[in-house]
Amino acid sequence: MKSKSVKVGIVGSGYAASFHYKSYLGIPQAEVIAVYSKTREHCEKFARERKITSCSSLDELIEMVDVVDVCIPGYLHEAFSVKALKKDRHVIVEKPFTGYYGPADDESFKGNKFPKEVMLKEALASANRLLDAEKKSKGKIFYAENWVYAPAIQKEVEILKESKGQILWAIGEESHSGSHSLSYGIWRQSGGGSVVGKSCHPLTAILYLKRIEGNLRGGRPIRPKTVSCRTHEITRNPKFIDAGIIRTDYYDIEDYAQIHLVFDDGMVADIFATELVMGGVKSYLEVVANNHRTICNLSFTNAVTLFNPREEQLKSTYIVEKIETKQGWSFPSPGEEWMFGYQQELADFIHCVFTNDSPQSGSELAWDTTAVLYSAYVSAEKKGAEVEIPQR
Repeated sequence: MKSKSVKVGIVGSGYAASFHYKSYLGIPQAEVIAVYSKTREHCEKFARERKITSCSSLDELIEMVDVVDVCIPGYLHEAFSVKALKKDRHVIVEKPFTGYYGPADDESFKGNKFPKEVMLKEALASANRLLDAEKKSKGKIFYAENWVYAPAIQKEVEILKESKGQILWAIGEESHSGSHSLSYGIWRQSGGGSVVGKSCHPLTAILYLKRIEGNLRGGRPIRPKTVSCRTHEITRNPKFIDAGIIRTDYYDIEDYAQIHLVFDDGMVADIFATELVMGGVKSYLEVVANNHRTICNLSFTNAVTLFNPREEQLKSTYIVEKIETKQGWSFPSPGEEWMFGYQQELADFIHCVFTNDSPQSGSELAWDTTAVLYSAYVSAEKKGAEVEIPQR
């Protein structure tokens, strides 16, 4: 690029859009100039507060920018991204990359009752259409998986490259007490529950690390081969006792998942994800290699430790995401965007726009993540049976 800054347009005006906008403020080469949201009132408010242009259509936004940042529910990702790619724009796609959301005109659809083999086939067809659109475009797909860019994960990348280690087993988790998004509880809008919405984070980080390991040793990525999975609907269990603390208003998604993954080199990984955990976001990845062991804590670090005797005296102070109370001991995050890799991922994407380099988190990694997630649903439908993961 010849220009000194990359013009960015954000699609969406909710929590993710606000978080992305805040992260862009720390990237001098990026300039957010426009926003488009299907809800006109929200779009105009978002634009007014940030002094950017409120667009009346996606087409209008695409014409104004170099990069379209898609911060909307997953069921809209394919259509919006393909439209931007056809105009040779770069696209940043939030997780989930894509998925299966049911028939567009069937409001009675319930994902937890629908055949998962069909979901897998259709989810991968959608992912293929995205990658095919990218291949025909001058634009790139950037997959916004922040765990790839988190400092703790990047330190393991450094260790892995220097030690030339083999990852024998990895275990990771993301859990908390429920998503901000109301659409998250509805499969038609979210594409699934804990499997898609939470396990995607540690899963993609593990897939990323095994790709690096394979490229270092043999010149090709080590990819996922088979998966076993169990899911549960704990908060819809008739024997669940609701204490009024964790979110329970899920329509047709699972709120607990455990995934066992086998790679094509025979090594393994285990991933947990739930909507049941209080006290903030539980996010970690542990790597057990043949020559080292690394524990990557994205949350629950003790860089800052706080004791607050009265809830009300810190009512305007941000502590950490998903914490239910500010009273007592807590671990405030001194830089949550940095610890979770949000700013670093967007900085990498902007760098790639200027240099034409490939991002660390791109479309091929996104495809593998989609293949594992929906193969996991097939396994869960079969009560944990091992399932072969399709290959592109």
